[in-house]
Amino acid sequence: MTDISIVTSKVPAHVQSGTRLGNENVTSEHLSVPRVKQLQKMSNEVDKNHPDFMDGTEVGDFINTVTGENYGQELYVVNVHFKEEFVLWVKRDKGGGLVGSFASSSDATDYLESEDKKVEDHEIIQTQTHTLLRVDEKTGDISDIPFLFDCASSKLRVSREWNTQIAKFGGDRFSSLWKMASVSTSNRKNQVFMNIEVNRVDWLKDEAYQSVKAFYESSLANKAS
Repeated sequence: MTDISIVTSKVPAHVQSGTRLGNENVTSEHLSVPRVKQLQKMSNEVDKNHPDFMDGTEVGDFINTVTGENYGQELYVVNVHFKEEFVLWVKRDKGGGLVGSFASSSDATDYLESEDKKVEDHEIIQTQTHTLLRVDEKTGDISDIPFLFDCASSKLRVSREWNTQIAKFGGDRFSSLWKMASVSTSNRKNQVFMNIEVNRVDWLKDEAYQSVKAFYESSLANKAS
């Protein structure tokens, strides 16, 4: 998609003079927006015998958890914001379920102790969350509804690499368009699973950049400190 209308290979003025908006604080408040998850072999959406099965889905598809929309196995996005949390879950064999998100692992443990809950019945997952705006690859339209994409476990490496690339290119966090795609990989036990790879397409043209900046300033700037 090298000819998409919202990007340019020329380094724009907004990158040269950008103040790196969007990167001020990775521990900002949680955003109440949809999430997009990547389907794995164990996902309910690909299990024909599960009530949550979604016809037409495949392992590796990106699914909007609120609308149920299937984006397929690649997305074009603008990365607007980043945060890291430690998410507390009840272990699956203890009933499962989300307890809450905390700024640190010790905060999560302190919460369990204060509520007289057994620490051994829970797990604390380091999670890096990217706030993304989807770009229509055919029209170049930028969605005005963001979504969250959580990176934990094996996705933490990709998340860190993504942040590194954003810092390397400079400008505000949302100065570039990125392609996020599903890739098959395996762990040390040769278990195959889906991960993501991200590749920078190019700079946003000024009109597109200003649109994303306006979204950031109206929705996220007051949450960064």
